[in-house]
Amino acid sequence: MSDLQAFFAQNAAVETTEEFIVSPRFKDKSGKPIPWKLRSMTQDENEEIRKSVTKRTKGKRGVYQTETDPHEYITRLTVASVVYPPLKDADLQKSYGVLGADKLLSKMLLPGEYSELVQRVQELNGFEQEMNELVDEVKN
Repeated sequence: MSDLQAFFAQNAAVETTEEFIVSPRFKDKSGKPIPWKLRSMTQDENEEIRKSVTKRTKGKRGVYQTETDPHEYITRLTVASVVYPPLKDADLQKSYGVLGADKLLSKMLLPGEYSELVQRVQELNGFEQEMNELVDEVKN
């Protein structure tokens, strides 16, 4: 296979999945922490998420500006990357007294656990540097 053929659609890995221990608080019957299954996504999926959290607002002199809510973007990216546990499961949400996968994550996890999950999801999707680091890099 030539080097160019490695880039053909049929030869490219579609998505990466991995197991990640988000919290030692969720244990199986033998007392071992249960790993969560995470997946990477395509740029098309990423764009859909970004568009869903971008709003157009009318600014000064009638000029429209677009604003993306970074917190909501990270939340939706994280929810979309979690395969297991099934965050959209009605019984799981009901057990925590919430409606919605994003609210479930906030209720299930401690702040540090949530932060580690978000960081792992970003790495899995190719965001290996934090935005502040990228901005500093561009400035220099």
